Amino acid sequence: MTTSSPPGPGLAFIITAQETGIDAARGGMRTYATMLENRPDFFIHSGDTIYADCTIQPRRQMPNGEVWRNIVTEEKERVAETLADYRGNYKYNLLDANMRAFNAQVPIFAQWDDHEVRDDWGPGEVTTHPRSDLLLLAARGCRAFHEFMPMREAPAEPGRIYRKIPYGPLLDVFMLDMRSYRGPNGNAAPGPYGPASHLLGPKQLAWLKRELKASRATWKVIAADLPIGIISEDAIALGDGPPERREHEIADLLSFIKRAGVTNTVWLTADMHYTAAHHYDPSRAVFRDFQPFWEFVSGPLHAGTWAPGELDNTFGPKAMFQKGCSAEQGENLAPCFGLQFFGRVDIDGQTEVMTVTLKDADNTDLWSVDIEPQPDARPGQLVAHHI
Repeated sequence: MTTSSPPGPGLAFIITAQETGIDAARGGMRTYATMLENRPDFFIHSGDTIYADCTIQPRRQMPNGEVWRNIVTEEKERVAETLADYRGNYKYNLLDANMRAFNAQVPIFAQWDDHEVRDDWGPGEVTTHPRSDLLLLAARGCRAFHEFMPMREAPAEPGRIYRKIPYGPLLDVFMLDMRSYRGPNGNAAPGPYGPASHLLGPKQLAWLKRELKASRATWKVIAADLPIGIISEDAIALGDGPPERREHEIADLLSFIKRAGVTNTVWLTADMHYTAAHHYDPSRAVFRDFQPFWEFVSGPLHAGTWAPGELDNTFGPKAMFQKGCSAEQGENLAPCFGLQFFGRVDIDGQTEVMTVTLKDADNTDLWSVDIEPQPDARPGQLVAHHI
């Protein structure tokens, strides 16, 4: 997401595409220029910073009969396998003048998802790739990610992506990693929680609880690379009903936030190629041991667009707004069809109200909400008012 002054979080989402690369005649990755117009304090990138597992062809025929003409490079003519291939994917994006201008002026808080390695990857997956071991690909993808998305190194765990970024008295940002510690996809490990149903993993989950409880910032933004309530074999929600599989960790975290009296948590995420505002409420949920909260989904910045997905009732999400491609339009539309999205978050320095606005590549305000901060509910804490 992007932020603007006074401080708040920012824009977070997807940057390049599958079949869709850079068409300079159509303005390239023009959403970056639109985001720069918003003068963000920083940019939260929710992952899929590249599509290492997808090739880019010189031409793409579109449903309306027009032709999308891509800039092509040698590294994008094949699926990434070598370290040079992965580096080449990041270099390809930097051919776009809009991205270079944005990167030159805006700090980027980046996390990864799956396409930095390959579609829906995780250490628990069994690869069918004929030439490379999945964990070797992940190591190469991780190295290239850190080379092009610089972040402070964690001495205890080199290459670690999850981290807390404090941004003054109004905001702490918690960047998660929902790839590196997960179990296998799909319907594995039904029932009780165990290693096969890990998502964050015990160590990261314990870190997040500890840091949320210790945070004294008004707003605690949890930047996740996957949404909570949209049904997807690769994400968290796998269908209606009580928590099972990867939902166990989310249920445990939400219960902890309630018991610990942690207030003002907001989730920002992407992965799904459309934009939406979800409000989670225990009164609508199968699992009810949590406080209501918001989750904002937005993307892509420059990729094919999907239709809105189905919501899982486990945690009671309700779509307050959503926009993607329609059934009549079909899916995987090129960026020139106008369905590229980002989010803007502002925090008022005096009232501490958070305003979230979902926007498109033309800088149109599609939907907005003001969220009032709740007082600190932790025992023995004084309510801080920042002037």
